[in-house]
Amino acid sequence: MEVLVYLPPCYDQMPERAYPVLYLLHGQNYTEKQWVRLGVPETADALMGSGAIPPYIIVMPHDRLWKDPPETNFDEAFLEVLIPWVERTYRVLPERKYRAVGGLSRGGAWAIHFGFSRWELFGAVGGHSAPVFWSDTPYLDDWLEAIPRESLPRIYLDIGDKDYLRDSNDWLEARLVEHDIPHEWHLYSGYHEEAYWQAHVEEYLGWYGDNWK
Repeated sequence: MEVLVYLPPCYDQMPERAYPVLYLLHGQNYTEKQWVRLGVPETADALMGSGAIPPYIIVMPHDRLWKDPPETNFDEAFLEVLIPWVERTYRVLPERKYRAVGGLSRGGAWAIHFGFSRWELFGAVGGHSAPVFWSDTPYLDDWLEAIPRESLPRIYLDIGDKDYLRDSNDWLEARLVEHDIPHEWHLYSGYHEEAYWQAHVEEYLGWYGDNWK
């Protein structure tokens, strides 16, 4: 698994400090470099450098196979290999409240999959123009019901009003409302395209960072 790791500007200068971690997943037909192209490192530098958000590590892995969870081993690689490797290699805070997962498009579907099926691992979940995997839809209600109310993660969803995946996103948001699960949901002007996500990168990173202020 190819992976890019963003370290906050103060990482080398503060060798005793440990950091929260955001796992950020790319869209289908792209690679781990998509979030870099959208400006994540530069935006994180600016926000952390100004003190607008606390410093945190951002891990951007490559999902090679464009299949639903039952047909790929990305979930096992992510949960059983990548996260332990990150926590061995970098100075991270390993508790759930300091671990977040988010993604755009297909990467957002993975974030939803991980965040709700393995809620005990992630304190925040972000889906940006995200559908729900077809293979996950039969289980979503059970996953949501299984999360103890006191352990509900922070949840952020957003999508463009002209996005072709809006029906799936609206279905997910309706399930959260049905289960009375607090969440933040935004319907913006835009399409399912990089111009939309790039315009909201600062907002995304700010929302994840708010988790650790």
